[in-house]
Amino acid sequence: MNFHQLHIFYTVSEQGSFSAAAQRLHMTQPAVTMQVQALEDYFGAKLFDRSSKKIVLSEAGQVLLPYARRSIQLIREADQAMSAFTHMLEGRLQLGASLTIGEYVLPRLLGPFGKAYPNISIMMKVMNTSQIIEEIHKHQLNFGLIEAPVSHPAMVFEPVMGDELKLIVPREHPLADKEEVTLAEALQYPFVLREQGSGTRRVMEEQMLDKGLDPGAMRVVMELGSTGAVKSAVEAGLGITIISASSVKHEVTLGLLKIVNITDASFKRQFYAIHLKSTLLPISAVTFLTFLREHTDEW
Repeated sequence: MNFHQLHIFYTVSEQGSFSAAAQRLHMTQPAVTMQVQALEDYFGAKLFDRSSKKIVLSEAGQVLLPYARRSIQLIREADQAMSAFTHMLEGRLQLGASLTIGEYVLPRLLGPFGKAYPNISIMMKVMNTSQIIEEIHKHQLNFGLIEAPVSHPAMVFEPVMGDELKLIVPREHPLADKEEVTLAEALQYPFVLREQGSGTRRVMEEQMLDKGLDPGAMRVVMELGSTGAVKSAVEAGLGITIISASSVKHEVTLGLLKIVNITDASFKRQFYAIHLKSTLLPISAVTFLTFLREHTDEW
């Protein structure tokens, strides 16, 4: 028995067929079948019931599955622990990032990461969460970074770094002279917001509901599909907004926009890494995610 066989067994159990597991593992179906049979020979017991069209775990397979899952998790933890010693790593990382992360968070961290790991090249696609999941499924991306977890049976979600949404107003706005306001005070003014379904919009609306406020009561004068467009609209005086504080650092420094604290609401959230359950991340990807966790205060 070896870890490779356990990983194949686990993937077959997750996918429900040898052909799907072979595609996921970039192996031929006969090779997958042979490795599972070798594992069955080792234990002297059948691990799958092949009597139906979709294979299911046998009683012995059900007993083995949690051990296989734990072995995979242990390997992942070992990769993470050893990532601090792998500065000579080489390779190409392909990742997807949602809008706020890809446009405003990662650019500040890619430079320091490149200096620490000069032999790792990164190809990043900025896209929405559904597109990221689709490309991970097709093995076109190693992993993704998204602004909110979603329910998906084939994916693993891990928190990577924290973020906080803030009230953003233009410099000539009546609230610009205040350091802090209540949420009720802010809601007296028209808003420019991200589109429905975006991670930013979801976090804001969930916090309002927690405070007993109806998001539908907001005076939304404009909904826009990117944080950059929202910032431009606010800067032009079309309304105020609630977006990630990390996305307005440049404009705040130039005095174009002002961050105003809301005293009775906190719009904190987590950014998540997402990848396939059945696929082990390369050590270069584990190293990158570990780097993000360790440098979360630098952006």
